[in-house]
Amino acid sequence: MTRARLNIFIEPEHAKRLDRLAVHKGVSKSAVIAAALASFLSPDGGDQREAALAKRLDRLSRQFDRLERDQNVLIETVALYVRYFLTVSIPVPEGQLETARAQGRARFAQFIEQLGRHLQRGRSLVREVHEEIEPEAAAPLRAGQRESEEAVDGPAA
Repeated sequence: MTRARLNIFIEPEHAKRLDRLAVHKGVSKSAVIAAALASFLSPDGGDQREAALAKRLDRLSRQFDRLERDQNVLIETVALYVRYFLTVSIPVPEGQLETARAQGRARFAQFIEQLGRHLQRGRSLVREVHEEIEPEAAAPLRAGQRESEEAVDGPAA
């Protein structure tokens, strides 16, 4: 079988990656390029790339749906809290304003501290509350969280 000789120009970074791959696989650079070209030109190659892309898009779509759901929960939670706060809180008498402000600053500092600790744990408070209220219904949420974590970090060992 005769082979055609080609002189091609590629980006320096691609050349470095080609060199590393050929050494790692223990084959010639020509063999790597021939395999890549055969894969690219294969009628099945397009189908495989399309299937891989569809799988990635499906995963991104599920992640986006979870983000949208969580955002809606957050918006509704804040809106409900604001409505509750505005309708239930009573005005502070003039003589107690400074004490109320000092207490408000202390409570806010405590809130920020708790928020920082919670964020460092890396868990969702909404998910924790949901799991406490409905443990069976929360199982798919836990599975979805593991799936999205694996997508970012790789499978757990």
